[in-house]
Amino acid sequence: MCGRSSLTKVEKEIEAHFHATFYSEELERYNPLPNYNIAPTQMVPVITSTDTQHLHIYRWGLIPFWAKDKRIGAKMINARVESLSEKAAFKKLLTSRRCIVPMDGFYEWKTDGKIKTPFRIVTTDQEIFSVAGLWDIWIVPDTGEIISSFTVITIHPNEMMAKIHDRMPAILLPENEKLWLDPDLKSSDAMQLLIPYPSEYMNAYEVSAKVN
Repeated sequence: MCGRSSLTKVEKEIEAHFHATFYSEELERYNPLPNYNIAPTQMVPVITSTDTQHLHIYRWGLIPFWAKDKRIGAKMINARVESLSEKAAFKKLLTSRRCIVPMDGFYEWKTDGKIKTPFRIVTTDQEIFSVAGLWDIWIVPDTGEIISSFTVITIHPNEMMAKIHDRMPAILLPENEKLWLDPDLKSSDAMQLLIPYPSEYMNAYEVSAKVN
């Protein structure tokens, strides 16, 4: 599971990294940056396969287009890679609505008996990394409001992460970011990009329990 993350950079740094720009009206409306402790249901920058030139700000927690209530999003913050080609909520999105979620860290809790110790995990080879995600659009039945939301894909851990948790977010190798966003990429080929990030390029350190 990936339930907390961080993006401590300002918009100019993120734009430079991804060669994409924010829409000023979205920044003025949500102003999510920088954020050292991003939680589900918050508004988060993403880049989608339908608009790779811009950063949009979407809600974390997927609300499928067919949902009757937006509260389902709190239960769909992650999508297990094993279920992407099986679950109806993910199968079509894997083909047509992929996104990357910029992060510069994520949090995970190591369990030892009844004690849970939080760690912040970062990449050492790049200051901002891209996590693979899926997104969808939901229209509020009563008002017609449009809510764009996303889920973070999780995979089995690499050697380093296995010491902390049995899952990790699907961090894309830098050379695979454009491929993941390629609208012409087949879903079967996209699945091949979801592999554990190399342990030698990651680091973890203990943080305060206040993160929770």
